[in-house]
Amino acid sequence: MAEFTAKDVMKLREQTGAGMMDCKRALVDADGDFEKAAELLRERGIAKAAKRASKVAAEGVVYALVEGKKGVLVEVNCESDFVANGEKFRALVDLIAKQILNVGAHDVSDLLTSDMGGGKTVETFISEQVGIIGEKISVRRFTVFETEGFVETYIHMGGTMGVMLDFGCEETAATKELAHNIALHTAFAKPAYLAAEDVSAETVEKEKAILLQEVHNDEKMAGKPEKVLAGIVEGKIKKFFEENCLLEQKYVRDDKLTIKQLIAQTAKETGTPISVNRFVFFVRGEGIEKKQEDLSEEVAKQVEAMKK
Repeated sequence: MAEFTAKDVMKLREQTGAGMMDCKRALVDADGDFEKAAELLRERGIAKAAKRASKVAAEGVVYALVEGKKGVLVEVNCESDFVANGEKFRALVDLIAKQILNVGAHDVSDLLTSDMGGGKTVETFISEQVGIIGEKISVRRFTVFETEGFVETYIHMGGTMGVMLDFGCEETAATKELAHNIALHTAFAKPAYLAAEDVSAETVEKEKAILLQEVHNDEKMAGKPEKVLAGIVEGKIKKFFEENCLLEQKYVRDDKLTIKQLIAQTAKETGTPISVNRFVFFVRGEGIEKKQEDLSEEVAKQVEAMKK
């Protein structure tokens, strides 16, 4: 095998934009031949993936997978809705979800460095798929639930949003129906907390301070005793819990019931203790800033690129 140096690895990295380990592996496989190594990186899609690294991936899907007592909710992003709806991308997302559960990954970094077999990491696998699919692909986030009860999931509109709940009870027809209804409610109401006691004292005090200031600024409240104003603030805090805590929220299909009351009602009817231990929901692309470009600007860029 022809020898190569660290400088060769660095040079190949600068030329292709691929990672250090990918460049080193390509040089080994190419017996130190620089041009052959660069060609290998292109064939594997790694060089192409590196060139797309600066692209904004705000499309994609939120996907859920349940295997026995374990479930995962994962968001995988790409650049366009067209690719997000394609079979290759959907198959890739399913493989990633299975990998998360199989290896017990704790975070995205843990997942990307995990072995998919044959010494290939998830990161390398995704890079290869970028070369095939032609768009930047990134695993943004995921949550795994493992429970003594059962996991319920709901995916909205093919992956624009996903919900996952951990139910602390036996899975029966009645509890499954309840779980499905609460999952739908969660997707609609988007609670920030499970229960009032999950809201930190610091958050409550901050909210009270804001509400008290609002009350003081209200001309209708002028001249009212502080005790009265404090009572109004307490009422507003209760409303805050009702709007932001899943168990305190009014059920979207029957606003005469809170989710807590809905659970208690089903528990009474079935004679089964029922609890919701935790929940999570992801909205696809939430918080990712999409790059907006003027059409004429984009056309001008393409024309310039053609001249080179």
